[in-house]
Amino acid sequence: MPLESELRERYVDTLRGWLGRNEQDKSHRLIIDTYNSHKPLPRNYAVTYTDPWCAATVSAAAIEAGLTDIIPRECSCARMIELFKKMGRWMENDAYVPNVGDIIFYDWNDSGKGDCVGNPEHIGVVEKVADGLIAVIEGNYKDAVRRRSLKVNARFIRGYGIPNYASLADARKVRVTSDALRVRSDPDAESALVGYLEYGDAVTVFEERGGWGRLLNGNWIKLEFTECVTG
Repeated sequence: MPLESELRERYVDTLRGWLGRNEQDKSHRLIIDTYNSHKPLPRNYAVTYTDPWCAATVSAAAIEAGLTDIIPRECSCARMIELFKKMGRWMENDAYVPNVGDIIFYDWNDSGKGDCVGNPEHIGVVEKVADGLIAVIEGNYKDAVRRRSLKVNARFIRGYGIPNYASLADARKVRVTSDALRVRSDPDAESALVGYLEYGDAVTVFEERGGWGRLLNGNWIKLEFTECVTG
């Protein structure tokens, strides 16, 4: 089984492969056809080539990546939020710092005051987060699959669907190969130092991100100073 980070990248890679598909040359139809191919259709509705297709894109990518167990299929942004809520995977806080593969919802009528709780009109998938900026891939963005960049807690963010990638992921045991391996609060050499692991210590890694491994307690270690334990 893959690691959680690999599942997240698989999902985002599917969307990267669709960048540039658009209504003008009708190449977006592959996305809609993918959505309609997965039966039963949500609410028995087949998306047409002239319908808004942002939510269908998010759903179609989940179909292609084999992640429909954790990403609900829908062609309605509002309905998808309700499904994430039922799964217990809805993040209402606009200021949440998302992870790769999280799903972002927008409300273009957001006043910018307080937490937005309005009706969502658009949706995309987080490609990466760095230096307080979120890169998102969206279907039906100016009639095409495009990237958008916005700040964490920016205006118009309605909230986030957070697929439970960990439920489909594997864990790996590694052994420390350095004398004193620093344990950090986040996958960043500048984050808080919370402890050390000694040479020969064996720990389980539940997620990999940028060369770092997440431990059960949520702290992180640099994986270049470990080796995989087999058996």
